[in-house]
Parts: sequence; structure tokens; C-alpha cells
Amino acid sequence: MAGLTDRLAAERTHLANERTLLAYVRTALGLGATGAALPKLVASHPVLVPLVWLLVTLGVATAIIGIRRFFVVRKQIDEGSAS
Repeated sequence: MAGLTDRLAAERTHLANERTLLAYVRTALGLGATGAALPKLVASHPVLVPLVWLLVTLGVATAIIGIRRFFVVRKQIDEGSAS
């Protein structure tokens, strides 16, 4: 019975890790889309250019951090469930 409980706990942890990755991706897409849409929604203004680049850069950085974190945590989960 303990084996089944341990496998189910590991599976729940894997699913939680995937949900966290999806949250990172959702946030990254939101930042990037806001940066891309901002000049179209508001009249083009030179002050917006750095803000647009900042939002797009933050979106890409968030995606990279989330993907990296997903693989690091997945490795930790797999190593922990193997012992």
C-alpha cells in the first residue's frame, strides 16, 4: 500500500510542477503580448519604446526562468522518488 501512496504522491508533485510551468508561460505571454500591443493601443510615443522593450524582455526572461525551473524541479522529483 505504501508503494501506491508514494507513486500517487510523486504523480501529484509532477502535476503541480507542470501547473507551475504553465503559470510561468501564461505570465510570459501576458508580458510579451502587453509589450507588443501597447504601441497599437496608445498613440506612438517615444517614451513607450523603452517600456515595450522592457515588457518583451521580461516576458522572454520569465519563460526562460520557468522552463529552467521546470526541468530542475523535475530532476529533483525523479531523484527523490528513486531513493
